[in-house]
Amino acid sequence: MPFVAPSRAPIAMLIRSIQICLFLSALLPALGCDRPSESVVSIAVHPTKPSILYVATNDAVFKSRDNGATWSRMPNFSARRVTTVAIDPKFPATIYAGTMGDAVYKSPDGGQRWLPHNVGLKEHVSYVNQFVFHPQDSQTIFAATTVGAFVTRDGGRSWMEQMAGMTEVHIVVTLAINPRNTQILYAGTTGGVYKSIDGAATWKKVNNGLIPERILEASLSLGINLLAVDPESPDTVYAATTKGLFKTTNGAQSWRRIGESLPDQFMSWVMVDPHSPQTVYVAGREGVHKSTDGGATWKAVNQGLATLNVRCLLISPHDARTLYAGTNGSGLYRSTDGGDSWTAIPLVPAAAEPGSQAVQG
Repeated sequence: MPFVAPSRAPIAMLIRSIQICLFLSALLPALGCDRPSESVVSIAVHPTKPSILYVATNDAVFKSRDNGATWSRMPNFSARRVTTVAIDPKFPATIYAGTMGDAVYKSPDGGQRWLPHNVGLKEHVSYVNQFVFHPQDSQTIFAATTVGAFVTRDGGRSWMEQMAGMTEVHIVVTLAINPRNTQILYAGTTGGVYKSIDGAATWKKVNNGLIPERILEASLSLGINLLAVDPESPDTVYAATTKGLFKTTNGAQSWRRIGESLPDQFMSWVMVDPHSPQTVYVAGREGVHKSTDGGATWKAVNQGLATLNVRCLLISPHDARTLYAGTNGSGLYRSTDGGDSWTAIPLVPAAAEPGSQAVQG
């Protein structure tokens, strides 16, 4: 069989390949390969205490209580790999972890204990991509998974599938909610974007300007890696995709391509400054780029990054000029000047804390 370049492979095949690679790399500790992890896949900052940070790497979840100066490794649970972490915005001692291999875990005490919370999830739900909290009710959480969208209304004790109308695809990569009308949600999938106007009960495909129908039907769809809603004008939504950056200003009635000048059109992340929504950041294999005019123009903001392959970004809820970047190769970075410069934050264990572990694979 001839080799097929990854950039042309169907997105479902890519995701499957990534899952296989993650599974194999998870076996390395058993084989005696204790290399330090330098891949950060998810970052969360405590909503009221900026000194408390959580980071998920390819190997474990880490917590810092001193603004990243030192870290403690959270107790291991049975999942092979944590893929995303999220803090309950109303009760921040409660932490959720989405995993590869064992779906959802929840900690009621800041990461000291983890309990599986998978009732209602299909048995084959293993890879959780993202959690999205309802803005007014943090017991209501939406989850994007490799077999669809799910919702819990009781803090994870039970989950319900929310896939009515998603007939073409099942892999939901990202979700976003309209903060002013929480009945409106968007789902980014391996077949474009879907929209719900009834709280995720039903979905409708909204790919006008995003994916030509003939390409969708030919299974060469556009994978949506992340969606970001403008908090001040929530009909404006950005879509970071495997083939460029898109924007809608009319609630996904139509999309237009932006950011064609960016050096790499594979976009892993997009986020909007909540205090200045014309400021938008994107990340991918060529680092971080910033726009201050809603995506019309862009500049690279990579000074200090030792690796340009950026997997995730986060704007601090306490200071919009403080950013965190997780890279695939050189760990965690922080910027305190809106991305103009970055400083590495090694995941160093607290020497005085019993049970602390170094970041090992």
